[in-house]
Amino acid sequence: MCATCGCGNDNAAMITIPHEHGAGHDHDHEQGGHDHEHGGHSHEHGADHVHLQVTETITLEQKILAKNDLLAAGNRQWLEQRNIVAFNMTSSPGAGKTSLLERTIREFGPAPIAVIEGDQETLLDAQRIKATGCPVVQINTGAGCHLDAEMMHRALDTLAPADGTLLFVENVGNLVCPALFDLGERSKVVVISVTEGTDKPLKYPHMFAAAGLVIVNKTDLLPYVDFDLEKCREYALSVNPGVEILPMSVTTGKGISAWYAWLAKERG
Repeated sequence: MCATCGCGNDNAAMITIPHEHGAGHDHDHEQGGHDHEHGGHSHEHGADHVHLQVTETITLEQKILAKNDLLAAGNRQWLEQRNIVAFNMTSSPGAGKTSLLERTIREFGPAPIAVIEGDQETLLDAQRIKATGCPVVQINTGAGCHLDAEMMHRALDTLAPADGTLLFVENVGNLVCPALFDLGERSKVVVISVTEGTDKPLKYPHMFAAAGLVIVNKTDLLPYVDFDLEKCREYALSVNPGVEILPMSVTTGKGISAWYAWLAKERG
């Protein structure tokens, strides 16, 4: 069990590519697993037991995140050397990340686009992306609730994106654990929907604090749900002053031009 989030062993993650791809590429940084150093120990239960357990959990979390950050730095260097701009797309399940990517692939250009899909199981989202003609690999994390830098490393080796690619990493649907794990991306993009409730930024402050952009999706449903857009904006800014917030409806296309403008600005 992972001390940082309680997920299963991330080393069991499976990477699948649902299409033919070109030759692999050299990945300069050292490849390593997401080690969870679980050593057993026995002692009597008592007051000292609680203190010892907390100390060990903090130490293990620091080791895991330090190793992940080192691998993420290698990923970031590899991407920058090839002028590949990567975005870590995070959300709760069902907020509309995959639909947003499908529309973006079809409408945004002229840069080549590639996608890394993260889910616990199935190839469903990768198949949707593949149907657009976009290169994609699927990472299945099993019991794991987030992607990490080592998974990103292996996915890049498999995907072999061309220089200058715009790379989207659709993380596992979860607003908690992905906030902790740097993948080497340019920025985290948090997608929420108006069906989830106004208070999401307050409930999941670490994710919103880490965001470079917050997208509020499904605004076409605002007349039918109890969601206060301005209050949500206020909450998001309270945990991340200055973060840009884009209301949009992927279904109708309203507001999506601001997303494309943001992408163009980030690509430089």
